[in-house]
Amino acid sequence: MSGNPKAKPFTGKHMAAILVVGFGIVAAVNFTMASYATGGFHGVVVDNSYVASQKFNGWLEQAEKARELGWQARAARADDGHVVVTSKGVPNAASVTAELRRPLGTREYASLRFTPTSEGTYRSHIPVDEGRWTIRLSIAADGDSWIGESELR
Repeated sequence: MSGNPKAKPFTGKHMAAILVVGFGIVAAVNFTMASYATGGFHGVVVDNSYVASQKFNGWLEQAEKARELGWQARAARADDGHVVVTSKGVPNAASVTAELRRPLGTREYASLRFTPTSEGTYRSHIPVDEGRWTIRLSIAADGDSWIGESELR
């Protein structure tokens, strides 16, 4: 007997199996990446990306100036629906406003003004609906401004 085993022929069934497995892998990767893309995007869609790109360096400069102020602010939703902002290092005569938007799904927006309740604490003039929001806080005092964005639940 010789040591050469008889090779099995490559048939159409083998090719069909290779195609099904290959396209199955591609489809699985595509669905996985699509779910990551839709579940993880928290950015802002702009009307004109070219105009936004021209303003980008100015936005970076504003952010650096705001960081140098050392102000800190954190927003939370109270049980009654009002937004409460707790701040550190912000002057007492500061003006606090906020823009809210839903990060995904329905296009819902809200604008808030805040009144001081105690030193470093501000309360919104109206309550906001429950759910997930992105809040963009703006604080202005003594000619300086600070802007911060975070998630509000």
